[in-house]
Amino acid sequence: MRGAGRQGEPPPLPDPLTSAALDSHCHLDLMDVEVATAVEQAAAVGINRMVTVGIDLPTSQWQIDTAAGHDNVYAAVAVHPNEVVNATDDAWDGIASLAMHPKVVAVGETGLDHFRTGEDGWKAQEESFRRHIAIAKSTGKALVIHDRDAHDDVLRVLSDEGAPDRVVFHCFSGDAEFARRCADAGYVMSFAGNVTFGNAAPLREAVAVAPLDLLLVETDAPFLTPMPFRGRPNAPYLVPLTVRAIADIKRVQEAEIAQAVTVNAARVFGW
Repeated sequence: MRGAGRQGEPPPLPDPLTSAALDSHCHLDLMDVEVATAVEQAAAVGINRMVTVGIDLPTSQWQIDTAAGHDNVYAAVAVHPNEVVNATDDAWDGIASLAMHPKVVAVGETGLDHFRTGEDGWKAQEESFRRHIAIAKSTGKALVIHDRDAHDDVLRVLSDEGAPDRVVFHCFSGDAEFARRCADAGYVMSFAGNVTFGNAAPLREAVAVAPLDLLLVETDAPFLTPMPFRGRPNAPYLVPLTVRAIADIKRVQEAEIAQAVTVNAARVFGW
């Protein structure tokens, strides 16, 4: 799945940020470049940390091994909601064990996906989500949520189980009203390159109301490449495009966004 269907040449490096930032969510194992190259390119534009995210036991182990070999790379481990159907009974015990590794800063991405998985799979996704919440709480790691067309149910499960102290909605996909609900609960919202898409007006409205102290930025690389490069391979070095889009929406300088997400990531991920 390397490249994950992205087409065309990698976009050029953007102008460096005036203040350093990070990529809170990427999949280095799915990219068509070596990790060292991805790290070097990111550093060249002011992205000095990244979290690479697993979707099952083997990929979660890969993220840990990769993070262990690179000072500024950290790992998140989980069984992705859409991978629950393929998980063995011992998968969650395995994730709980991996989550204790010192380079693991989050449990995720976990949550609910009502877009790619039909109703017959929702119960299993919810059971997995509850198990990941327990793992995050027992290990003291942040919980990174995948929420696609399932806003109300995600909030219901978090309420039922009692949310961990640090919750991140990865690739936030709600509107302004949902952003306000997340803010009221103290949940962090991480925005990706799709905030730049032409059809993403509700997402930009969510950015506008998201408090700076509950804001993160990510690529979800190799997916969700920001405009004007949509459909081409994404990578952590393209975070500046999303930082600048968020700054434009919030009518602040890019450095203010970069500094806010840097402070927030340190608090959320504990590095």
